[in-house]
Amino acid sequence: MKSRRLLATTMAGGATVALTLVLLRRRLGPLRRDRGRAALRLFVRGGVRYAVSAPRLFATAGEQRQLLREDLALQTAEDVAGTLGAMKGVMMKIGQMASYVDDGLSPAVRHTLARLQDSVPPMSPQLAAAVVEEELGAPPERAFARWDPRPIAAASIGQVHRAVTLDGRAVAVKVQYPGIAETIAADLRNVALLRRMLRVAAPAQDVDALLSELRDRITEELDYRHEAVSQRLMAAYFDGHPTIHIPGIISELSTRRVMTSELSGGARFAELSTWPQRERDLAAETIYRFVFRSLYEVGAFNGDPHPGNYLFHRGGRVTFLDFGLVKHFSPAELEPLMQMARTICVEHDPGAFRRSLEEAGFLRAGAPLSTQAIIEHLAVFYDTIREPGPLTITSDYASSVVRRFFDLRSPVAEYVSVPRSYVLLQRINLGLFAVLGELSATADWRAISEEIWPFVRGPASTPMGRAEAAWRARRLAMAA
Repeated sequence: MKSRRLLATTMAGGATVALTLVLLRRRLGPLRRDRGRAALRLFVRGGVRYAVSAPRLFATAGEQRQLLREDLALQTAEDVAGTLGAMKGVMMKIGQMASYVDDGLSPAVRHTLARLQDSVPPMSPQLAAAVVEEELGAPPERAFARWDPRPIAAASIGQVHRAVTLDGRAVAVKVQYPGIAETIAADLRNVALLRRMLRVAAPAQDVDALLSELRDRITEELDYRHEAVSQRLMAAYFDGHPTIHIPGIISELSTRRVMTSELSGGARFAELSTWPQRERDLAAETIYRFVFRSLYEVGAFNGDPHPGNYLFHRGGRVTFLDFGLVKHFSPAELEPLMQMARTICVEHDPGAFRRSLEEAGFLRAGAPLSTQAIIEHLAVFYDTIREPGPLTITSDYASSVVRRFFDLRSPVAEYVSVPRSYVLLQRINLGLFAVLGELSATADWRAISEEIWPFVRGPASTPMGRAEAAWRARRLAMAA
């Protein structure tokens, strides 16, 4: 009898799961089609816009033709920002990627696409309140001493509200959009559409590897508990740093769909762009130190490097936000990266650099290519740090990095692939160059890199470097 009951229970459970999957597929099917149609309509509108304008383009010449092209590009960017911002989810993330990887976009177009970084349509106050109540067990007016129903930021999977905890702490509360998990599931099933969009946002990259990595990272991002773990890790490491700040997590007010952290203020990237060049240089140095200290010291990379995730303060202080898309590297995965930097920048050994690329899986072993051609194509990210001395990274230079790395006409291209472990690394590299280029940042990037490289540990080269060295010494003394 017991075995029959167990069998019946198992069958009922299996039937329930099967029924749930069927219903979910039925629900995701129309959702996937609807979102696919919305993206397709976006492509069609762009095509029609250019087709209608083609006679005018052919009939004009010189400066007038260029102005017409820029006007068309701006109209298309407005359409893209509005459509993908409303769609949110994976589609919006791809739009964010396109917004900060500059490849010849005009300033007006980039400015329009940049709305996807921190300014998209929010959900209603009632929806946000319902999610908070479901997750924290009380409506926001009771879970917090004060709650602002108007969001201060809206992003791809959630939005942020100001609040004050019952014990008086000012906090930022990230609330996930209801139904976003199903939306993302529908997007991820639209493989053909995603491939097409990624080829625009990340030209010539291994789209299947990037899609696979994004699927894993975005699925993790839907559970804010993963983000809280990554943010705690980063906050603990950079605690007390002179210019890098990461808000602490309020654990008792954080769940799967709600994450509460210390409230931080500061200027957005657009405002930083109006500050004196010295301030922009200091901010750029802090971002650079954060990116590579995170990689080499913490073994982690924030895979969402767009400027909407930074808040700026005078004197180079930067607050880093949003750790939902963090990629963690094992020592075995870090070793090839260090070996490539060491062989090309420190040892100046092209042959060893080539072997490092082959061993890591970036270059097909025995490719019929000269080592010089390989260096010209694949050492592009090291150009700023191969020799010492001050160097200004301009937006034109950042754009040239994108074009050189993604040049499909290069004879090297067919022998190159990016292993899945490193696909987000390329996104971060390109995003970093785009940010530094937007700031026209000047520094001795090689000297700063030598401070950070574990295989060099060079002396402090800037006032910020000396402050950072003192901070590291205090950390080591406390750990001893």
